[in-house]
Amino acid sequence: MRLLIRLLGCLAVLSIPTPGIAAGSFPDHAITLIVPFPPGGPNDVLGRIVVDHMAKTLGQPVIIENVSGAGGTIGSGRGAKSAPDGYTIVSGNLGSHGASYSYYPKLNYAPDDFAGVGMVAGTPNFIAIRNSLPFEKLSDFIADAQQHPDKYTAGHAGNGSNGNLVCLLFMKTTGIRIQLVPYRGSGPAMNDLLGGQIDAMCDSAPTVVPQAQAGAIRALAVAQTVRVDALKDVPTSAEAGVPGFNVTGWNAFFVPRGTPAPIVEKLNAALLYALNDDNVKRRIEEIGATLPGPDQRSPGALDAFVKSEIEKWGEVVRTAGVSANP
Repeated sequence: MRLLIRLLGCLAVLSIPTPGIAAGSFPDHAITLIVPFPPGGPNDVLGRIVVDHMAKTLGQPVIIENVSGAGGTIGSGRGAKSAPDGYTIVSGNLGSHGASYSYYPKLNYAPDDFAGVGMVAGTPNFIAIRNSLPFEKLSDFIADAQQHPDKYTAGHAGNGSNGNLVCLLFMKTTGIRIQLVPYRGSGPAMNDLLGGQIDAMCDSAPTVVPQAQAGAIRALAVAQTVRVDALKDVPTSAEAGVPGFNVTGWNAFFVPRGTPAPIVEKLNAALLYALNDDNVKRRIEEIGATLPGPDQRSPGALDAFVKSEIEKWGEVVRTAGVSANP
């Protein structure tokens, strides 16, 4: 039965009607996936897992181009200005395609510049610290930070990024003040946490889980209401004493607005086929990410979700009174 489902999924990908520009011709050369962060971060790791499978389905290579900086907005801006022909996909997340529209006063792209292809994964967020700090519990770290404002540093993937928002909400919820250190992505921030150059890090599961599993860092809490199977011993924010601190991130694929619908549908079908593959599912779950539900996987569902995220995080950014320099 499982083999039959796989075969039917493959036939669905191959049989999508592609009239006009897409009639039997897409793709006829390599596709580029713009990851707007350096290698090693959540967008990069999840992107590589998924497009490896998509490339086999589509019959053409998918080349990853890391274009980092400004919380993912530089690479996203480049993707928005690309030709709407399906040969450029952008990997976006809560920061680059949700909060950034409120955080950056002069962003060089708008929500209408993109069309959704599909949700890739949900990404639980963590507060993690370097091993040399003495804290075993989040409450102990918070108590010391409350007594010593600006004593500790916390890295994130850049202003306006998912990790930046997690740090800001963590400080707002707990009333502590720590020095936030922006990086060009999660990978460089994690390198400095491992090296002891920063004290803590706010980031999502694909970055935190492998290092915590290896014992290289200490994850103090996951910012959601359920524990993550990949780190079952790490308490939820409520269990750690901060019940109002819940931030679940996400990763998704987008194309420039105006990309023909049959091409978007074919890319979405290839993405769905990847997400239904047992090996892809295993690799996503191993790094603590979650698979999107059946009602979250269509291009239309992603477009509606992003609209709600822009409204939600716009209010958070305005309430927090933060923004990038104009």
